[in-house]
Amino acid sequence: MTINKALLALALGMALAACSNADQANSSAEGAADAAADAQAAANEAQDPAVAGTAQAAADDAAAAADAAADAAAQAGAAGTDAAAEHAADAADHAETKAEDAADAAEEVTP
Repeated sequence: MTINKALLALALGMALAACSNADQANSSAEGAADAAADAQAAANEAQDPAVAGTAQAAADDAAAAADAAADAAAQAGAAGTDAAAEHAADAADHAETKAEDAADAAEEVTP
């Protein structure tokens, strides 16, 4: 294999890894958005004002986490290196988890 072919294969491998990270980040952003919607739905169903306030706070946290996941997904897509894309994809995954936790909290306080 010539050096040019080896470099081309390396570049293709890095491009595939970057796409995978961007796909992972986009999936996490979608999951976070779904969790934020679930949290808001739970907050909207709350009848007791005290419960509604707690549920709305959790829904707001979920929405903020969904925004963070979307930002991380955009960063993963625009990342210049595989390491940067992987870091952004991990950030999106953590934000998705935070949004899901906040949605669970909103759903737990509503009857």
